[in-house]
Amino acid sequence: MADNILTINAGSSSIKLALFEEGDDLKRLFEGAIENIGQPMAKLITRAADAPNDTSQSIIAQDHAVAAEILVNWLRQQMQDGNVSAVGHRIVNGGPKYYEPQVIDDDMVKDLQNLTVFDPEHLTVEVQLIEKLRQLFPGATQVACFDTAFHHNLPTVARLLPIPRRYEAKGIRRYGFHGLSYTYVMQEVSRLAGPDAANGRLILAHLGNGVSLTAVKHGQSVDTTMGLTPSGGVPMSTRSGDVDPGLALYLARTEGLDVGQFNDLVTFQSGLLGISETSSDMKELLDHEADDSRAKDAVDLFCYQVKKSIGSLMAALGGLDMLVFTGGMGEQAPKIRARICEGLDFLGLNIEETRNADSDSLISSDISKVAVRVIHTDEAFIIAQSTAQLITKSGGQ
Repeated sequence: MADNILTINAGSSSIKLALFEEGDDLKRLFEGAIENIGQPMAKLITRAADAPNDTSQSIIAQDHAVAAEILVNWLRQQMQDGNVSAVGHRIVNGGPKYYEPQVIDDDMVKDLQNLTVFDPEHLTVEVQLIEKLRQLFPGATQVACFDTAFHHNLPTVARLLPIPRRYEAKGIRRYGFHGLSYTYVMQEVSRLAGPDAANGRLILAHLGNGVSLTAVKHGQSVDTTMGLTPSGGVPMSTRSGDVDPGLALYLARTEGLDVGQFNDLVTFQSGLLGISETSSDMKELLDHEADDSRAKDAVDLFCYQVKKSIGSLMAALGGLDMLVFTGGMGEQAPKIRARICEGLDFLGLNIEETRNADSDSLISSDISKVAVRVIHTDEAFIIAQSTAQLITKSGGQ
C-alpha cells in the first residue's frame, strides 16, 4: 500500500484539499474543495488528477468541521488503496515562535489558539481543522506549514511597526503572508529562468482574492505589502488594505462602530466590493466598467495601488530584474497585468501584447530590460513537499 500525504488549506469560508502519493516525485491524485461554507450556496468541487474537468454539487456545510468530514468522506470513496500517512496544514500565522514546518503537538495547538487574535477569520478555523483531522486520521502525522515563514527574516526596517517598541516583545510586527505561494514561485523561477535569475532582484505579485506583493533579493524576502495581518497592503476583493488609522476613531465617533464592526467593514465590505458597491469579482467589474463608473473606479484604483507598490518595492531593491504575476488575477487577467505595467517603460519594463493576451510564461517584450513572467502557483504542492521533507528528516516521528 502506498503512503499518501493529504494537504489542507482553509480560508474563512472555504477548504481546499489535495492528496499526493509519496515517492521520488510527489504525484497529485485528487483535489477537492468546499466553497461558501455556512451559506445556502455551499458547493463541493472535486477533481481527479487525470480528469479533464471539475465536478460540482450543492451541499449543506454549516461549518468547517462538517465541510472537512464531507471532503474526507469523498476522498475515501476515491482511494482504492493506500493510506494517509501525514496531513499538512496551511497555517496563516505562527507568530514569532513558529515559522519552519513542524509536527503538530498539543503545545502548538494551545499556542495557535492564543494567536487567533492576530487573524480570527483564518486561524480559528485552522485550529478547528487540526483537531478534526486528528480525529479523522488518528494514525497520521499532522504537520503545520506557516504562510509567514517566507518573510520570517525580514530586515529590521521592514519588520518593525512604527508604534511604541514595547509591543514588539508581544509579537506585534510585520509578518507578511502568501509565503507558501511565494516559495513555490521562487522554485519555478529557478527552474524556468535558472538559479542566477532567482538570485536577482524580483518582485512577486500574488493577485487573488487576497493580494500582496513581495520584494526578493538573493532569494530572501526583503519587504512585502501585507503587515501584521492579511488585511494590510493594497486593496483586495473585500479587504481595504492600508487605511489611515484615524478612520477607526472617526467611524467610532460618527457612526458608533466598535472594534468588531470596524474589522468587518475593512475585511468583508471594502476593497473592490466597497468601491464598486456591486461586486468583489474582478472579471465582473471588467465586464461592466464601460457602463458603470464605480466598477471602473474599483479596477483603476486596484491597478494604481499595485503599480505604486511595484515602484516602492523596486526602490527597496535598488532596481528590478524580474516581475512575476501569480494568483487568480495575476495568472488569468491579461487586462489587469497590462494596466499595472502601463507607464512603467521608464523603469525598463515593457510587456508584449500578444504574449500577455495568451498568458505566456514570459510576457515581457524582447526589448524589455525587466523580465515579466506569469507563473501558476501551487500552495498544496509546497505543503506536501514540506511535509514529506520533514517526515523524512525526522524519520516519521
